[in-house]
Amino acid sequence: MDIYINGNRIHLTPTQSIGKGGEADIYDIGGGKALKLFKQPNHPDYQDWPEQQQAAFDRLAEHQYKLRLFPKNLPIRVVQPQEFAMNAIGDTILGYTMRRIKAAEVLMRYSDRAFRQSGISHQSVIEIFQDLHQTVSDIHKVGVVIGDFNDLNVLIRQNRAYIIDADSFGTQTFACRVFTARFLDPLLCDPNYTKPVLNGSYSPLSDWYAFSVMLMQCLLFVHPFGGVYKPKDTSKRIPQDARSLHGISIFHPEVKYPKPAIPYKVLPDELLDYFYSCFTSDRREPFDRALLDRLQWTKCTACGLEHARPTCPDCTPSTPAPVPTPVVTQVRGTVSATSVFFTEGVILFALVQGDRLRWVYYDCGEFKREDGNTILAGKLDPEVHFRIRGEVTLIGKAGHMVTLTPGEPPQREAIETRAIASQQGEVFDANETCRYWIYNGQLLRDGDLGPEYIGDVLAGQTQFWVGETFGFGFYRAGDLNVAFVFHTRRKGIYDRVTLPRSPGPTIDMHCIFSRDRCWVFSITELNGETWHHCAIVRPDGSVEATAQVRPDGKSWLSVIRGHCAIDPFLFAATDDGIVRVEVQNGQIVTTKEFPDTEPFVNSESQLFPGPKGLYVVNSQEILLLSMS
Repeated sequence: MDIYINGNRIHLTPTQSIGKGGEADIYDIGGGKALKLFKQPNHPDYQDWPEQQQAAFDRLAEHQYKLRLFPKNLPIRVVQPQEFAMNAIGDTILGYTMRRIKAAEVLMRYSDRAFRQSGISHQSVIEIFQDLHQTVSDIHKVGVVIGDFNDLNVLIRQNRAYIIDADSFGTQTFACRVFTARFLDPLLCDPNYTKPVLNGSYSPLSDWYAFSVMLMQCLLFVHPFGGVYKPKDTSKRIPQDARSLHGISIFHPEVKYPKPAIPYKVLPDELLDYFYSCFTSDRREPFDRALLDRLQWTKCTACGLEHARPTCPDCTPSTPAPVPTPVVTQVRGTVSATSVFFTEGVILFALVQGDRLRWVYYDCGEFKREDGNTILAGKLDPEVHFRIRGEVTLIGKAGHMVTLTPGEPPQREAIETRAIASQQGEVFDANETCRYWIYNGQLLRDGDLGPEYIGDVLAGQTQFWVGETFGFGFYRAGDLNVAFVFHTRRKGIYDRVTLPRSPGPTIDMHCIFSRDRCWVFSITELNGETWHHCAIVRPDGSVEATAQVRPDGKSWLSVIRGHCAIDPFLFAATDDGIVRVEVQNGQIVTTKEFPDTEPFVNSESQLFPGPKGLYVVNSQEILLLSMS
């Protein structure tokens, strides 16, 4: 596609794409600039979605006026329009240029416990929100509101927070009419609805409400209205999405707090009081910066708990809390759990290859394999990614794959890095016999005489995974939306895999394999709502079945990682125990529950096939569950 900036023609190609949202595609045009190109009503993403086509038409019409009147006095952390991208005759704004914030992560990643455990401290999060607080305050000072303020339109780089999607800001002339349900102030909604829908006008106070939601998520790894509401009086049951409209937060006595979340007792009373009154009693006021400035995290020397209170909430001055020690074997009903491994550090990566569980963990300044051998020394780094090929460890960082083979010098190859902020990282994987990576738009694998070519993919945009017999990949950029499969030992790609389409952005993807199936998981957003999807893909590219849900904390599909595929079943961990999923009559359904596994798993546990049972990998411990 051709667009014109200051009269100069610029030809855009899919290889320049660095992001995709529900309303626009983002391209790198060089010179430290990015281009936001609004989707036209006939964009392929809107095919068969007439309401999205009409919304695109209305949005483009408004932008012809709104962008020309866009405020010029916004703070430096706002990534705002610079130059207009026009059509050939120069009478229609198609998009605009803006600063490109490189090597940034979306704020959403900071509410992911696994990401945070890879080397991001609580104090770093406080610094991020102090910086964001200043920007939000400065935006309000010039009479502007953010409106659709959410954790996907905040980019983090070196603990600095940059706000993007400024074209949707609310000004004195143009209101913001889009919303993200998880961050929408319920006071702007009709309480009689079954979910949050914008029914009022944004204000600075609604921005501060969204700020508070994001802060809680990043401090505790739980949304204010997360968990599962289980009232004893069944007449009081309401849809999960309606809880914010009725103030039924995590503080409600009949809400089951999610296991992976940090207990809120670690926060100081003044911050807890604010959160409680905000999410339970509709308190609205500018967020007090002093609550952040006084927040200091420390680690209890007696029990090891990290907290931000004057004294440890688990200990008393005379009685320290007991430090938990792993029990070798525990029994609950029909389930026995045997401890396989425990570390005071953190388990970073695990998988099963050749019927053997392998893992990488970090402890006392060293990265180690399952046999205790040190593979690397240094600090935890969220930009480092691990893969395993037998006894060989692969490390991805800064556009390179480093192969660490016992008894041999490290081997280093240049590989591609995905450009999309919510899914960044080096593009590589491995199975028991081969390494696989992308370089210069080519999918490659180990061969007898060096790298062997498998097929062409879209440079900078492709994500892929491999099993033992076949692999799956995906790229989405501009007008392209392609899923493909490939044989792990042969040349060639089949790129006509048909997955369900969504006009909204793909936020995250993951994939796990059995011998004859690939379970593809994804998270998308549409009309302010988050959707979780699952598709079962066969080696020939056919799709056996699909499922999609709104995450509610109860469904096995509320998380997209940690599942275990053993043909024809999928095993998934939930806070209530492990469930078994399979295809029946063309539908993906839960066919068996294992409630006796409940004490040993949570929704973020990783499951792997083990001898006569399942391995459960948590952040510090590995268990082997046997179910009779």
